[in-house]
Amino acid sequence: MKKILYILIPLALVGLIVAKLLTNKQIAEDRVYLYDREQPVQVTALQVSQTNINPEYSFTGTFEPNRESKLSAEVQGKVNRVLVESGSTVRKGQVLIQLDDALLQLQLKAAEVQVKGLEADLKRYRILVENEAIQGIQLEKTELALETANVQVSTLKEQISKSQIRAPFDGVVTAKLTEEGDFAAPGKPLLQLTDISQVKLGIQVPEQDLKLFELGKSYTVSIPSLPVETIGKVNMIGSRGNPANNFPVEIIVPNLSKQEIKAGMFGHLTLITDRDITGIVIPSAAIVGSDLEPQVYVVKDGKARIQKIQIEKRMQDQVLVRSGLQEKDVIIIGGLINVFEGASVITNL
Repeated sequence: MKKILYILIPLALVGLIVAKLLTNKQIAEDRVYLYDREQPVQVTALQVSQTNINPEYSFTGTFEPNRESKLSAEVQGKVNRVLVESGSTVRKGQVLIQLDDALLQLQLKAAEVQVKGLEADLKRYRILVENEAIQGIQLEKTELALETANVQVSTLKEQISKSQIRAPFDGVVTAKLTEEGDFAAPGKPLLQLTDISQVKLGIQVPEQDLKLFELGKSYTVSIPSLPVETIGKVNMIGSRGNPANNFPVEIIVPNLSKQEIKAGMFGHLTLITDRDITGIVIPSAAIVGSDLEPQVYVVKDGKARIQKIQIEKRMQDQVLVRSGLQEKDVIIIGGLINVFEGASVITNL
């Protein structure tokens, strides 16, 4: 009898557990909302029509310096003096760093002494040659030696001049990358010099708006952080767009009197054309998909049908459609969460 109980009790427990699990599964399934795809979806719709608009074009970009360079030495040597600090304003040709040139100066003095000696010898040899006291070949050798010594002097002077790192243009030292006693070598940055007497505003322009810009034409640019407005001139229009078909446009802006416009600030450019555009304008909320492949749902015979469109211009919360929609088409602008291709819809029209 005990053996039978040992078998029946575990079986009963297993049966109770299975029954409980089945009950819990049924309760969970009853609580889950199952969407009926055949049930019509209530949506908000709009019948589109042609509209005359005077669009406003807005572009935002970042200011970059007119010129910026990381300065390094042309020759190797120990840094003797750093004559500027970060934030220093410098002029073109100003000495910024002095490298150790003591050995070069000694070599230059020795070469100059040699030149003086050869010049003195040359004067004597010319007199002796005129009096036929020596052969002319000795005079020629002295002339060649003097020419070689002069070349050596010029070479040493050039090397000494290169031991001074000078500013290649007017600007501000924006990074100090070395200290006295450091070792300088070609290619090793020592200072960063930035010119913001003019700044460049770089913006990205969609291909359909590129016609608004002309090389050399002036535009009003605003700097919200100052705030101020100034005039800039188009310096470059890109010939190659990015994957989103936006093209770089560069606008040169003269800096203000105290150079308040800094590299990295945001600039804003707004254009209002004097010609109206006729087109279909729809809410941005109606668009599904990406900017590269925008789509909308069009209601046809009570069904939602996906339709590809092309965007001409975005205007705040509205979109000007270039193609893909016809006048009197009905599009879905609200309640899109349950809409799918072929879904039955009930509109508010």
